[in-house]
Amino acid sequence: MIGRLAIALLLGGSSILHAQAVPTASRAGDLQVGAGFTIAKSGYEQQNFQGFTAYADFDLRSHLGLEAEFHQVSSTTSDQSYQRTYELGGRYFRAYGPLVPYLKIMFGRGDFNYPFGATDLAYNLFAAGIGADYKLRPSLSLRAEYEMQRWSGFSSPGLNPQLVTIGVAYRFAGKPHSR
Repeated sequence: MIGRLAIALLLGGSSILHAQAVPTASRAGDLQVGAGFTIAKSGYEQQNFQGFTAYADFDLRSHLGLEAEFHQVSSTTSDQSYQRTYELGGRYFRAYGPLVPYLKIMFGRGDFNYPFGATDLAYNLFAAGIGADYKLRPSLSLRAEYEMQRWSGFSSPGLNPQLVTIGVAYRFAGKPHSR
């Protein structure tokens, strides 16, 4: 009796059972890696610096992402001073066709080499930035960005560099990014 009931339930319930394929290759997000030329007002004795930036963005979901960034800018004079920063933070972006403007908030560490190698000290920093990526192709973007940094613990009046970067990035995505 119990065996017949179990068989009847299995056969009768088979109409509500159906196979559904689970996606096996869905992406957790899109990765973009780029580099650019940077000019900066160092915030130290009105010096101007030039150098490069390397960055990576990982967009987790619609409008939100993470960014990691490295800056290396050096004095345009022969005094051997430079600023090097390592930053990590979040970004908010919107897409308007190929134009993708964004805001970002970053935290990190900055290394300042004083003029003529007097000393080399590291400081914690906070940075905020605004910029835009322009998609030339699904896998290639141009970037223009402005960033302000505030280095904590730097002697009075403080160190608050401002950086402008123009760059290019490659996007690792299986299809055009819809953002």
